Amino acid sequence: MSKSPTISFIGAGNMASAIIGGMLDSGFKASSIWASAPDDGHLQSIRKRFGISVTTDNRYCAQQADIVVLAVKPQAMADVCRDIAPIAQNTRPLMVSIAAGLGAETLDEWLGGGLPIVRVMPNTPSLVGKGAAGLFASESVTDAQKKAVQSVFEGIGIAVWVDDEALLHGVTALSGSGPAYFFLMLEALEAAATDAGVDPATARQLAIQTMAGAAEMAAKSEQDPAQLKKNVMSPGGTTEQAVHTFEEGGMRELVKKAYNAAYKRSEEMAKKLAGEDQNSH
Repeated sequence: MSKSPTISFIGAGNMASAIIGGMLDSGFKASSIWASAPDDGHLQSIRKRFGISVTTDNRYCAQQADIVVLAVKPQAMADVCRDIAPIAQNTRPLMVSIAAGLGAETLDEWLGGGLPIVRVMPNTPSLVGKGAAGLFASESVTDAQKKAVQSVFEGIGIAVWVDDEALLHGVTALSGSGPAYFFLMLEALEAAATDAGVDPATARQLAIQTMAGAAEMAAKSEQDPAQLKKNVMSPGGTTEQAVHTFEEGGMRELVKKAYNAAYKRSEEMAKKLAGEDQNSH
């Protein structure tokens, strides 16, 4: 792995753009970044925005790189991998997939076998530089390659490694799907405040800032969430009443049930994506 590796993105959608923007902000050179996609008009806007090299030819894009980031939809992954497999087998780059559900073994098979693969589960707050990504490396990935991938994803938030690939289902249910859980809470809080007569715009502004402030406090405090919660609750006060209502309503059980449902669905999708491909070839 060279000190400043060349990185190619196969697929240039929102997540790829977020990662590229984060890389440039954290010191990567535009001259060492490539991107490919079918739509040349879209690619030219990305080239103007970031100053990177672009091509509609996936094989040519892959050929330039020490690291190839597979940033296409899971349903398109088999065709894309098979198309670039001859190049990948020749140049032996590190392959990085940000597609949910597709196992490293399946990807490696599509790419012709024997390649180092890192799977990444990013999330949508990556688009604003506040991402939380879970990463898994196959056995042939070197420490230097892991370090390089980590530096890429730390450009858009935090990047945490898991030792067991199956744990990425847990990451999917936590940080992958998680933003929607908090948006649901925002939606519900805003509606409750509006029903009580608070102006909708004010309710939204206060709810968002409260959530952002609580997250920042949790990130910076050495106390655990249970203690931080207690710090807000004075005996017999308003917060205590609200928290007791949440507890009596079974909020903890509901959160666990929702998390487990997302986890199970992640497992099902992984099996379906791998199985469908085997059935069609």
